[in-house]
Amino acid sequence: MTKQLMAGIDLHGNNLVTGLVNQDGGRLKHQKLACDLELVDAFLAPYKAQVKSIAVESTYNWY
Repeated sequence: MTKQLMAGIDLHGNNLVTGLVNQDGGRLKHQKLACDLELVDAFLAPYKAQVKSIAVESTYNWY
């Protein structure tokens, strides 16, 4: 059985950091990207069948 993955995305003004972790919490891949949906899609595409959830952090002016 293939392990499921979780993705996380931290949005910033003009870039984002995205990463993938496995069920055991092990980091699989991470990368800083421009805020471009096609780039995010290309990053996640090879893992599409395994990604169970995606969390996005996008706090603005929290202070």
